[in-house]
Amino acid sequence: MAVNATRRIAAALVLPGFVSGALAQAPADPAPPPPPSIAPSLGTLGDPGGVRATLREKGITYGLSYTGEVFGTVRGGLKRGTVYEGKLELQVDIDLATLAGLSGLAFHANAVQLHGRGPTRRLVGNLMTTSSIEALPATRLVELWLEQTLFDGMLAVRAGQLAADSEFMVSDTASLFINGTFGWPTTTSANLPGGGISYPWATPGVRVKLVPAPGVTVLAAVFNGDPSGGGSGEPLRHNQHGIRFPLHNAPFFIGEASWAYNQDKQGLPGTIKAGGWYHAGRFDDRRFAIDGLALNDPAGSGIARRHRGNGGFYAIVDQTLWRTPDSGRGIAAFARVSTSPGDRNEVSFYADGGVSFKGVLAARPDDIAGIAFGYSRLSRGARAHDRDDRALAPSAPIRSGELLVEATYLAQIVPGWSVQPDVQYIRRPGGGTAHPTHAPRRIKDAVVIGLRTTIQY
Repeated sequence: MAVNATRRIAAALVLPGFVSGALAQAPADPAPPPPPSIAPSLGTLGDPGGVRATLREKGITYGLSYTGEVFGTVRGGLKRGTVYEGKLELQVDIDLATLAGLSGLAFHANAVQLHGRGPTRRLVGNLMTTSSIEALPATRLVELWLEQTLFDGMLAVRAGQLAADSEFMVSDTASLFINGTFGWPTTTSANLPGGGISYPWATPGVRVKLVPAPGVTVLAAVFNGDPSGGGSGEPLRHNQHGIRFPLHNAPFFIGEASWAYNQDKQGLPGTIKAGGWYHAGRFDDRRFAIDGLALNDPAGSGIARRHRGNGGFYAIVDQTLWRTPDSGRGIAAFARVSTSPGDRNEVSFYADGGVSFKGVLAARPDDIAGIAFGYSRLSRGARAHDRDDRALAPSAPIRSGELLVEATYLAQIVPGWSVQPDVQYIRRPGGGTAHPTHAPRRIKDAVVIGLRTTIQY
């Protein structure tokens, strides 16, 4: 599944990587600020009757956003075609210190209405989800939590229905890009139950945040390990509206430490993050059955050997390469790697990286252009399974890895309204898997062109 799309839009519009570290790591401001609102551009229609301003004085803020996009395959993939999809989201935040005198306590909830058809399943067949808002149509509750902040922001405890990708494994510079892998990589999305605790999922959990020193942040969390709650078939059809709050699945643990440096504007700022995760459930072996024979051996049981637990490690670097002190123009880069065991996972290695340029046109200082790549390597177990298939059917393909290159340009029409053309090239969709209706022929390399628009109120 894709990364928390609202956070990514906010970061892309407000935090183009080279200024994000200072804001994101400050103890009093644990998350990026919201994206700019179109409300001021609407005059009196921006806040009819002054209701929004009145609620804000009481500590209640809300936001509406709409993201709509069209994608089409112009080459390769599963087939030629065009699809439209959209996401309407409502977010509500309440400062309970202002509203009820409960110092340091905050409430947050957000819900989405998803519609349309995504390009990955229908047009491309790739591992790295083409769009960060792609999911099955549904109206669902996403996050619902309370957070208590203590010791002047040095400690914060959040509990409720949480999404891991809203805080963990995040590169702020990568938030510009539309492909979902730049938020939640395939070492989690392809390997964990339900795709992991990422958009459009959230699940019951507890997160602890510690800021022991300026620029240093430590995050740790435990979640219910299957946001769908379990069951056969398509996970997104289970817990379809996000209101089942499952607690019976094996737990998922994740921790991350980060260091934001050069945040005093004297040097080029950057952020380094390192983390790891562990899922306490059981996972099928990618190659062997319980009798020790290959899963596809006609003489074997065909029942996969089971492994207890699964895990992975990751590291992220965001670095400003150049910036102007007055206009806000600048260039930033990011890189990320992630690994998981090769016997029980579909993807065992992932890497991405890219560059963004804010203000590439001096006359448009708020626009951001970028280019990035992502690479997902199939695990040794998955590749060995393919070789076993080839021994039975010589024309069967052996998967290796999938490569993505994305180029995009985010243009701000007015504050709160952006338009973003996007081009993606996918080499070996599915890692080089067979076409579902034209086997044993592989899915051809794909070129996908898209256009996204986002309105934030």
